[in-house]
Amino acid sequence: MKREAIGALRARRGFLRKIGRAAAIAGAAVAAGTAGVMRKAAAKSESGAARKSFPTPDYDWTKHRWAFGVDATKCIGCLRCVEACKRENAVPLTAHHFRTWVERYVYLEGEERPRVDSQQDPVNIAASGSEREYRFANRYAGAKVEKAFFVPKLCNQCTHPACVQVCPVGATYKGADGVVLIDHKYCIGCRYCVQACPYGARYFDEKKGVSDKCTWCYHRITKGLQPACVEVCPVGARIFGDRNDRQSPISLFIRNNRVQVLKPETGNAPNVFYVGIDKAVS
Repeated sequence: MKREAIGALRARRGFLRKIGRAAAIAGAAVAAGTAGVMRKAAAKSESGAARKSFPTPDYDWTKHRWAFGVDATKCIGCLRCVEACKRENAVPLTAHHFRTWVERYVYLEGEERPRVDSQQDPVNIAASGSEREYRFANRYAGAKVEKAFFVPKLCNQCTHPACVQVCPVGATYKGADGVVLIDHKYCIGCRYCVQACPYGARYFDEKKGVSDKCTWCYHRITKGLQPACVEVCPVGARIFGDRNDRQSPISLFIRNNRVQVLKPETGNAPNVFYVGIDKAVS
């Protein structure tokens, strides 16, 4: 073989060896990064009592099974819950961003289907006079109303959450205590979860570039407090507690009432239980 050809072959082999070493280093880095992500994911599932860090010191999320109740026969549509939620969770002060909301169902004489509106309705927004306060306009004054009721709505913290299934980066995940959470450090703003939720419980925060939703005031319940909306309700229409405690308010509510969930046909198995609604509510 000619000397020039031998030199070229050696140079090519040296170049390939360098590429191989670079690939090995890159592979190791990727593996290390993947391992780090896996460790973080595993850490989320560890006992809070063991780690003393997530989400609140001394909180062990393996010992709780949170659930929520709504008594539509008591709700008066005051919307204090909505305002309290906005303040507590820094929800954008616009007419279309809510972690919880309230719908009004009104059956007028001679009509089979109810008329439905919420605090997001333009007429109600005008009646409140501000996007920081919420009111239901008295639009049915003088009308022949056969039946009317209010229905508070929020994230159902499903047993089989569709939002978790579609999240491509694992930003949305379900805790051992049943609450579905969002890690905004990982959220890429794809909005798949917003589209997947059959209850319309998620919204996209344009300013932050992430999806958001009700978490049952996770920062409060992990400290032994009630969600803000439950605490401010003047009529006790919202009920919250731990189903692992058979004497908790929510356990008694479920046991002593004929409760139902929204859209059971989806298979999501919601953990918000209702009393006093009819088939028109979905």
